Amino acid sequence: MWPRGAPSVVSEALETRGYTTLEAEDGASDLSILDSNARIDLLIADVGLPGGLNGRQVADAARAQPSGLKVVFITGYADNAVVGGGRLEPGMQIMTNPFDMSTLATRVRSMLAQ
Repeated sequence: MWPRGAPSVVSEALETRGYTTLEAEDGASDLSILDSNARIDLLIADVGLPGGLNGRQVADAARAQPSGLKVVFITGYADNAVVGGGRLEPGMQIMTNPFDMSTLATRVRSMLAQ
């Protein structure tokens, strides 16, 4: 999932590679989708989401459920700033902007294969 707008390029790039994507307006909308009956295999979250919840907070809330949801954080910030102390749980990875869409697709494929 990814906030609507410019990041829709991410959804488009993944959809052209055969993935189904869902987009949310903000962190609260992300949580609504995650609480729905939709099958979610991977959360792609911008760390700087609008609307009061950042990407890490959304991921932490989603992973509090026993789903084992995998997460890719996308950020323009240093990795350490994203994860608070440089620690990610298993099943979480970071991609720092800029990156190309083929790199993202490779990361998605790799994480879904785990």
